[in-house]
Amino acid sequence: MWEERYKNTDGYLFGTEPAKFLLENPGWIRGGQNVLVVADGEGRNSTHLATQGANVTAFDLSPTAVQRARTLAAEHGASVNFNISDWDSWDWAAPAYDLVAAIFIQFAGPSERGKQFANLKQAVKPGGVLMLHGYRPEQINLGTGGPPFAENMYTSEILQESFGKWQIERLASYERDVQEGRGHSGKSALIDLIARKPA
Repeated sequence: MWEERYKNTDGYLFGTEPAKFLLENPGWIRGGQNVLVVADGEGRNSTHLATQGANVTAFDLSPTAVQRARTLAAEHGASVNFNISDWDSWDWAAPAYDLVAAIFIQFAGPSERGKQFANLKQAVKPGGVLMLHGYRPEQINLGTGGPPFAENMYTSEILQESFGKWQIERLASYERDVQEGRGHSGKSALIDLIARKPA
């Protein structure tokens, strides 16, 4: 589905600017960090992180999206280790990262969410940080982006329960106008999680 969606879209489906979540929380990103960006799409977030001096690895299942990501990174003079991979094929047992960015990855329903979160936890090294950003169930009524399944969205309770043993640095629910290409456009119900894995 995602490959077809990207192939049938002229230009960048979600724009070329990074998610405001990253821009508004810059203190977690430092030069020299090893960073993983999961389900990275067309590279707007991984490219931004690389321009901040991080050593960035990213993956997405869509060859079209990854090719656009490589083009975007080159235009910004950024070096990113881009990979074509679906979620289950990624090597989650590889050496862990200082920071993992997971932005709008709500393609997993409740039955898959536990495994998805377990993979993210595994990818963060002890003392490292997860930056997770997505939609709340209220997004369904707004209809400005994301999957049409309320059960795929995050609530504070879901994230608190899933990451309660980590040090939660930020857990915030809010609404704002989002303009990220044609894929995310308009008033949106958002949620952020920044959590540090126990050392």
